[in-house]
Formats: sequence, structure tokens, C-alpha cells
Amino acid sequence: MAEQFPALTPELQAFIAKQHVFFVASAMAEGRINLSPKGLDAFRVIDANTAAYLDVTGSGAETAAHLRADGRLTIMMCAFEGPPRILRLYGRGVSLPRGTDAYAALLHNHWANEETPGARQIVRLDIDMVQTSCGYAVPNFTYQGERPSLINWAEAKGEEGLRAYRAEKNRFSLDGAPTGLGGAQ
Repeated sequence: MAEQFPALTPELQAFIAKQHVFFVASAMAEGRINLSPKGLDAFRVIDANTAAYLDVTGSGAETAAHLRADGRLTIMMCAFEGPPRILRLYGRGVSLPRGTDAYAALLHNHWANEETPGARQIVRLDIDMVQTSCGYAVPNFTYQGERPSLINWAEAKGEEGLRAYRAEKNRFSLDGAPTGLGGAQ
């Protein structure tokens, strides 16, 4: 039932455009594997072999550390509404911290210069394989909307508060690897 493709087809890009949540998995050669859910209309297809998401400040920064150390990244989406399907994007990722030229270019070209409050990086994935599978066991859910909690939290913190938070909580991964965010290089 699984099919593999070297790139995103127009049909798969249309599927992606309908999804409200995606999952990001990353790891280093040693240590913990990270798996994070994402939303907030953060995901963009750049071209058939490139995708990116606008990442916001959170309690950790595992993906950034893993990409610095290893680069492997998998993004998964699954249909919670409509026909069943799971889509995985495999490849190499890179963290583009807020304030860099690469971040600014992607933000301009793919997010119309609109930053989500608390934005800290754009994660870009260079896709080397796409895989679909049935998704028959994925339950049906109805999308009700985005939770305002993270945006409200980031707005209440303000720029200075977010900088301080990232310096305290986002400098290193759970395994002590530097993230390149929050002041750690």
C-alpha cells in the first residue's frame, strides 16, 4: 500500500495544503529521538523537493540541535478528515535562525513577511524521498481551530522576554547539544 516518490507531486502538494497539523521527527547519532506536533499554519511547500516551517519558541529546541549535529529530518502528515492517507517527507534539514538573511528571504517569499508571535527559526527540509501509506488506522477528527495559547504567551512575554526565555530554555537540547538558538553557537 505504501508508495514512494522522489519529489512532491501536485496531488501531494494539494493534500499538504489541506492539513492543519504535522509532526517533525529528528535525532542525533546518540541520544533521544524527538517527535513534535506543529500547527499554526506554519508549513509551506517551497518546490517539489523543498519544504519549510516557521517554528515558534517552545519549551525545548531539540530539532535545531539535531539538525546541527546530524541533519536527518522526517515530517509526517496524516488525514484526520476525508480519505485516509499518511504522508512522510524524508530528507536533510537546516535551521535558519530568526535574524539571518536566509530566514528573512523565506519569510518574505513564503509567509508574506508575516511572523507568528514567538517565531525563532525557519526549518527547511531538502526532500530526498516522499512516501505515502494508507492511514486506515488514523481516526477521523474534525478541525475546530487553532489554540491561541502559544501566541498569547509569546505576545505577553514580548521580544525581551522571549530572548531571555530562549537564552534559558532553548540553548541546548535535552542531551546537552547546542541548538544555535538563544545565544548558544
